[in-house]
Amino acid sequence: MIDDDFVKMVIELQKKIEYDEEKTYSKIVINEYRNPTNFGVIENPDAVGIIKGPCGDTMKITLKIAEDIIQEARFWTDGCGATLAAGNMITKMAKGKKLQDADNINSIQILDALDGLPKEHNHCALLAVNTLHKAIKIYKKTKRKMI
Repeated sequence: MIDDDFVKMVIELQKKIEYDEEKTYSKIVINEYRNPTNFGVIENPDAVGIIKGPCGDTMKITLKIAEDIIQEARFWTDGCGATLAAGNMITKMAKGKKLQDADNINSIQILDALDGLPKEHNHCALLAVNTLHKAIKIYKKTKRKMI
């Protein structure tokens, strides 16, 4: 049986965590990492990029591509909330884009779309961008070999 004091303590702790998050991150970042719509891995993807960032977070992006247009984009990470938010945002931005346009997405665009990140988490946007670019680069290399 759980006692009332314990339940009150848990509720207060949750309120503090939410308060601290709201002071640190934008509403967009919080929504992206609490409700990531593209988290996961595509089965039999056309392209895969995996990078381990300098902070130790790993990101994997898988893509389905048809006629040089990204039809589906998913990401997986073992990273923090900022990395989750950046991964989700880049996959949302890449879907429906031509490969060349997706390859031009940069970390500033991710940061803008997220309404910013704390400076110590800006590398999360760069990790997402570099992982997408790696997936596209590997796809283009593989595609050329098949032609």
